[in-house]
Amino acid sequence: MSPNCLNREEEAVNCGVGQFGCSHYRRRCKIRAPCCGEVFGCRHCHNESKNSMEIDPLDRHDLQRHDLKKVICSLCGTEQDVRQKCVNCGVTMGEYFCSKCKFFDDDVSKNQYHCEQCGICRTGGQENFFHCNKCDCCYSILLKDSHVCVEKAMHHNCPICFEFLFDTLKGITVLLCGHTIHLECVKEMEQHFQYACPVCSKSYCDMSRVWEKLDQEVASTPMPQMYQNKMVWILCNDCGQTSEVNYHILAHKCTNCSSYNTRQTRGRPASSCSQSLED
Repeated sequence: MSPNCLNREEEAVNCGVGQFGCSHYRRRCKIRAPCCGEVFGCRHCHNESKNSMEIDPLDRHDLQRHDLKKVICSLCGTEQDVRQKCVNCGVTMGEYFCSKCKFFDDDVSKNQYHCEQCGICRTGGQENFFHCNKCDCCYSILLKDSHVCVEKAMHHNCPICFEFLFDTLKGITVLLCGHTIHLECVKEMEQHFQYACPVCSKSYCDMSRVWEKLDQEVASTPMPQMYQNKMVWILCNDCGQTSEVNYHILAHKCTNCSSYNTRQTRGRPASSCSQSLED
């Protein structure tokens, strides 16, 4: 590092931009984990390392962001209390810095901001998000008057990959039912032709064209005579109503909302079927 970079603050700010960091963040510092005393690029690097399959299950642990006490300048190697500028060389260790989260990041294009209600930093620009007090998380302002509230909607693991959603680095989507899930997990579900919420089983997109296709399939597949009078009770996953319908091997249509996203709850055999069994 040149003497000018040490002496002039404007050069110290830009010194090492884009040259340091980890797979999660671009920053000019490392952290010392207070739990194990080891040095990592960031807390996510720590958590990935300390929760790997190679670690004894009894020794696995996470580093909470607010527990961080010491950082190490990537340019001069000085270990110090958490602050934005190095006490030794004066370099800015992160263009974005949050003293509450003890968080550094050089990539300010993410439009980071600190949400007081969430208690953590978010990305995307504060003007583009609002905090829902019932869901207890930040949502896009586009959902402010239209989303279904689910208490602590993101304070749980993704129902597909089981990663904790509240502070995940991946994109999240809110389904029509109000449950949250990783966007990439939804796309993976669609590749396997799954279009129902894995939590409550409600359809999360417009399925009307699929239901019309099933109408045609059911109409073109008549049941044998012995099953034509068989009735079963079904529960609709979309509207929550129960109804008694004719049994069909392909699907059962809800009489309330016309959805085929149903499940059979109980049934009774047709009289002709019972008679044949008795004979």
